Amino acid sequence: MSEGGFHVHGPHDHAVEHEAQHGDPFAGRIAVMTAIFATVGALFGYMGGATQNDALLYKNDAAIKKTEASDQWNFYQAKSSKQNLAELGATLTTGELSSKYVTEAERYKAEKEVIKAQAEKLEAIGKEAERKSEASMHVHHRWAQAMTLIQIAIALAAITILTRNRGLMYAAYGAAGVAVALGALAGLHV
Repeated sequence: MSEGGFHVHGPHDHAVEHEAQHGDPFAGRIAVMTAIFATVGALFGYMGGATQNDALLYKNDAAIKKTEASDQWNFYQAKSSKQNLAELGATLTTGELSSKYVTEAERYKAEKEVIKAQAEKLEAIGKEAERKSEASMHVHHRWAQAMTLIQIAIALAAITILTRNRGLMYAAYGAAGVAVALGALAGLHV
């Protein structure tokens, strides 16, 4: 209060004024740490989503190639049936008709080899896409683990501000450190 040019501060007024001028360095550091954790978490979340999408695309490609390979194997089976019928026809007939069936059987046999090679190629492509899908899902899980730990670090940081417990601050740093390590492993595809 001020009376006649004399101003007196109460204890609370002094504490509020001091806080306004100097701030709370502990809370400020924790707030900055939390902002950094949130930024890192956003990156982890983005990378986790990207690798999950990659895994789904590879899985889809694998399914398509497996279906195409199955179609080729069905075509191969049809050619085998036709070859067997032509060979039976060649056995049951004589002369020019038998020669015709032998020629057809040889043609079906040659066509089957091309179809078989195509089917095996499609199967190999499908298996490779499946392998890539599994690898991407593994990396996605690493990103998800890193994201979970960074969220735990953020929660610990919030509790640290409320309780002023330095042990929780160190736990938050530890959780963030492990999260960054997992993020690094994910980035290296380990």
